[in-house]
Amino acid sequence: MPVGKRRHPMYEGIALLADPIYGYIQFSVPVEGGPPEHTEKDLIDTPWLQRLRKVHQLQSSFWVFPSGEHSRFQHSLGTMHMAGRFADRLYPSLKQVFGRRCPSQPYVKEILRVTGLLHDIGHGPFSHFYDQNFLEPLYGTTHEGIGQRIVTERLGEIIRGIRRSPDGPFEKDEAIQPEQIAFLMRKPDPGAVEQMPEWLQTLQPVFSGIYTADNMDYIQRDAYMTGFSLDMVDIDRLLYYTFVTDKGLTLHKSGSSTLRRFVNARFTMYADVYFHRTNRAVDLHMQEIFQETIQLLFPFDPRESLDGYLTVSDWSLLEGVQRWATDADPRRRTLAAEWAKILNREVKWKMAYDHMETMDDPRGKKFWSAQDLEAAIRKHLPEGLRHIPFKVDMARQDPRPLNPWTEETKKILIYDPATGTASPSVVADLFRYIPAQVAHYRVFALDHAHDGELAKATQVALASQGQDAFTTNL
Repeated sequence: MPVGKRRHPMYEGIALLADPIYGYIQFSVPVEGGPPEHTEKDLIDTPWLQRLRKVHQLQSSFWVFPSGEHSRFQHSLGTMHMAGRFADRLYPSLKQVFGRRCPSQPYVKEILRVTGLLHDIGHGPFSHFYDQNFLEPLYGTTHEGIGQRIVTERLGEIIRGIRRSPDGPFEKDEAIQPEQIAFLMRKPDPGAVEQMPEWLQTLQPVFSGIYTADNMDYIQRDAYMTGFSLDMVDIDRLLYYTFVTDKGLTLHKSGSSTLRRFVNARFTMYADVYFHRTNRAVDLHMQEIFQETIQLLFPFDPRESLDGYLTVSDWSLLEGVQRWATDADPRRRTLAAEWAKILNREVKWKMAYDHMETMDDPRGKKFWSAQDLEAAIRKHLPEGLRHIPFKVDMARQDPRPLNPWTEETKKILIYDPATGTASPSVVADLFRYIPAQVAHYRVFALDHAHDGELAKATQVALASQGQDAFTTNL
């Protein structure tokens, strides 16, 4: 290449992506005129990651929030960036704790960046809905299990061939193993933990803790794209006060109020966006037809047919069911008609009653399952109404640990400068006003004709288990 056309060495091997949250995201690309190499660009350009352009980030919320049309692809790039920021902040203290056992900074940073980039690689149509209504009941797995297989069986060659992060090259003989990425992608089995170096185990909460590279991206991104304001979320301060001690990933006490605000913001996003009543009504409708639709469109075991899984996305599902409108098979035409109602926002189920229940002590009471509460409501309805069609939806979230001492993936160590020690003992005070578990019960019917009777029966059913029900303003 003529010298005049070469890029300045400062910019060799690095490119930028424009992003509405971070301004720009760096990623590594092959050096022009240099020896062959694998880079982050190779992973980004694989059909496995490009498939995520066709999977909505917001499951069914994009039908409720018109601007929330972003994809898992965008979120994956953002999580890669956020994971890199974690690495920048954590590496000095990680090196201090592990000394010579700690690899180079570019190597550690790239492991976290690649994990962030690939953490959602196994998601299917409508994201977590696909897990809950297809992968888990039929195959006993989740998008994380599928994703781990994609990483180790389809992307391993590229991952092993990466030899630098955007900050610079690895040390000699350092090479990322796909199994390391798979380990960080999900809560590991005990046996898998023992096979990984201790410094890598210490970084696992970056993807499975209370605040992670994953949720720190999606809370900001989803709030921005849906029009929510999260001005109180201070990612810079939260990262600044995060470091590594000999006990693990630790938050300085000066960052504790920032963590509390972040957990509250996440709680709000679940309550107001992810668990929006119309989202849940759409999900109830999809539940009636989803599993059969997937089996007809994609008749294979996704664990065994990874190449076939490349064809599975929101787009291919919705395009497929639209073609069924004129299919010779009457069952396919019926399914097409139901999907058309969803696509046309003809919401089948109308909310008759809702109730939010919180729990701080799991020994005090237990949450109802949707099925058990539905049975109890029918029992307390007037006899003439006990067979009317209605459904109970229960959306549950865990904003904080029930027990910060024992829940390893949610364990938060708080460093107290007064004592010079890091401990989870202060977490209970930190989250005093944030419930440990929340269940949002909603009763949906085909119309509003019996809202009053359904509400009264639900209140009686909830009270029968010691839960204080309240009336709604419906």
